[in-house]
Amino acid sequence: MAACVLIVDDDPVQRRLLEAAVTKFGYETMLADGGEAALRFLEGGNVSVVILDLAMPGIDGIGVLTAMRERGINLPVIVQTAQGGIETVVSAMRHGAFDFVVKPASPERLKTAIANALKIETLSSEAKRSSRSGGTLTFKDMITRSQAMERVIRLGQKAAASSIPILIEGESGVGKELVARAIQGSSARRSKPFVTVNCGAIPDNLVESILFGHEKGSFTGATEKHTGKFVEAHTGTLFLDEIGDLPLDVQVKLLRAVQDGEVDPVGGRATVKVDIRLISATHRNLLQQVKDGKFREDLFYRLNVYPIYVPPLRERRDDIPHLVRYFMAKVPPSDGRGRVVDISSRALSMLQAYDWPGNIRQLENAVFRASVLCEGDVLTEEEFPQIRAQVEGVVRLEDAVSDEAPIDDSDQALVRSDVERMHIAPPAIAPETHFGILKALDDRGNVRSLAEVELEMIKLAIDHYNGQMSEVARRLGIGRSTLYRKLKEYGIDPETGRAERLVS
Repeated sequence: MAACVLIVDDDPVQRRLLEAAVTKFGYETMLADGGEAALRFLEGGNVSVVILDLAMPGIDGIGVLTAMRERGINLPVIVQTAQGGIETVVSAMRHGAFDFVVKPASPERLKTAIANALKIETLSSEAKRSSRSGGTLTFKDMITRSQAMERVIRLGQKAAASSIPILIEGESGVGKELVARAIQGSSARRSKPFVTVNCGAIPDNLVESILFGHEKGSFTGATEKHTGKFVEAHTGTLFLDEIGDLPLDVQVKLLRAVQDGEVDPVGGRATVKVDIRLISATHRNLLQQVKDGKFREDLFYRLNVYPIYVPPLRERRDDIPHLVRYFMAKVPPSDGRGRVVDISSRALSMLQAYDWPGNIRQLENAVFRASVLCEGDVLTEEEFPQIRAQVEGVVRLEDAVSDEAPIDDSDQALVRSDVERMHIAPPAIAPETHFGILKALDDRGNVRSLAEVELEMIKLAIDHYNGQMSEVARRLGIGRSTLYRKLKEYGIDPETGRAERLVS
């Protein structure tokens, strides 16, 4: 059966053109006219590759990528857009895109992108099946050498000796489920079921049924009895991932299940006793959720009996070399080639310099992609183009700022974090000209005011786009009327204030 490619674009002409090209390549197609429709198709599970437009009304391309990551939909996504700036590429890749094409993409470029994506998807599925077939996971199997993780392991080992509820906190992708599995594998319940539920990926109207079960005929569509995850995990461990996404009405029932060890199936006449070890996880600040009225305080204190915080990868960079080699070894050889056996020191240093906002999950995907597409047997910087662009962008900005005024280590850290958050990429021209780089500090080393930075940004944009105000407004992300109002506030004449007059 041919692979299915989901084409997501709000432009019907573009959808038809892509459909014709992809069908000619020998693949099946599914068409979605926006982000909402795309996510509905993706929940069906029949898609192998996604071609995703970035600029769409409603849920745009970045929104779709974010939703896929939150729902655990790990499919290769080829993003396309009419604006091919490096900042767009960096933003898309940071959100999990596999590849990037600029409209109108040539058939050869599109065909290559789809073929590479399918290769990644096939080998990724093999690797996942192989990992699932392994035995029980313990803390000895965790790939770490950093001091930051030593505390996590110590806490986890102590937790394994009891059955108290555990709350694992940390950013997305840091390995919270891995810690939960290690606790299960080191406990007396190691041979019992380990049931995982991603609370953030379940539709609100089905959460209660999936967790606690339902009787046949209890609601429309309930054609048979369902036991629910609590009953499935009986005598074993139930891992509730993204617990902070549970609706408030379901939290009431969850509280009773945690307190009394009983669940009420939807439509059931009697409660069901369960014996489970409950481990919860979240990337949210649950205490703040409680203060905001989005999470029950009594449930929070029931779950937060034994908290474990898993630090992000940027706080344990010593683990990166070991993780990279571990992920390289997991990639099965393809097309008759041997597997990648090593990584250059420059490439490894570059990976350690990157902050990895997606943490270990992002690192694994990056290494997997590079290993599959590498033509040799050693990974180099060339196999990580998106990571290199972002690392070099940070370094160039820091160098430019340090040339203008002396700053201390804390200021440099601030600059780095701002660059990552704003997706600032290296300028397209030589950095020594300083064009395209905004000074964060004034000549005395103080942070410049927002008004000064805004004025300089407007001047730079008008100069860069040769006074084309519509393009300037669009690139700055503001309306044309707002742009003219700001020009008036700053005393700039839009009719005469062209490039050489505007740049000071």
